[in-house]
Amino acid sequence: MNSITIRRTAIAVAAAALLPLSLAACSDSGSETKAAPTAAGAAAGTGESSPAGDTTTGDEPFGPACAGVPKEGAGSFDGMAKDPVATAASNNPALSTLVAAVKQAGLVDTLNNAKDITVFAPTNEAFAKIPKADLDKVLADKAALTNILTYHVVGQRLTPQQLENGTFETLQKGMITTAGSGESYTVNDTAKVVCGNVKTANANVYIIDTVLMPK
Repeated sequence: MNSITIRRTAIAVAAAALLPLSLAACSDSGSETKAAPTAAGAAAGTGESSPAGDTTTGDEPFGPACAGVPKEGAGSFDGMAKDPVATAASNNPALSTLVAAVKQAGLVDTLNNAKDITVFAPTNEAFAKIPKADLDKVLADKAALTNILTYHVVGQRLTPQQLENGTFETLQKGMITTAGSGESYTVNDTAKVVCGNVKTANANVYIIDTVLMPK
C-alpha cells in the first residue's frame, strides 16, 4: 500500500508540475495566433499605401495633347526619351512644321548636340495661327527663322515646378516668362502648354499651342 500510495503521489505531483507549463504553452500559442493577423494586417496596410506614394512622382508627361502621342514606337514617350530632341520631334506628327523649320534654319545638329536644354515646341496648329504669307516670309529668311526658333530654347532642363513663376534666358538671348501650377502652365502669358514634361535624351520638351515671338 505504501508503495502504491507513493507512486500515486509522485504522479499527482508530476501532473501538477506540468499543468502550469501546458496552460502557459496554450496561452502563448493563442497570443501568437492573435498577433500574427495583426502583424500581417499592418504589413498589408503598409504595402497598400507605400506603392501609391511611390507612383506619384510628378515626373510624367501631362496635358490634353499628350493623349495624341503614339503609345509605341519612336514617336511614343519611351521612344522620344531615347533620341536627341530634334530627332525625337521628327517622330511626332504634331510637330512636323516645327521640324521643317528647324531643318530650314540648319539647327538640327545644334539642338541634337546640345546638353540639358528645354524646348518649348509649337504644334502644327500653333504655326497655322500665323498668316500664311507671314509664315512663308519667315521660313524664307534663315536669320529671322533662327532668331525665332532659338527663342524657344532655354539652356537648362526645366521642371514643371520651375515653370510656376519663372523668368529664363533663351538661346536667342531674349527672356521668356512662365507661370502656372499643377498641369496648367503658360509661356509669355500667351502660349499654353498642351503636353508638358516630355523627356528626350538631351532635353525636356513642353509642347505649346502658340509660336513665341521675340521682342
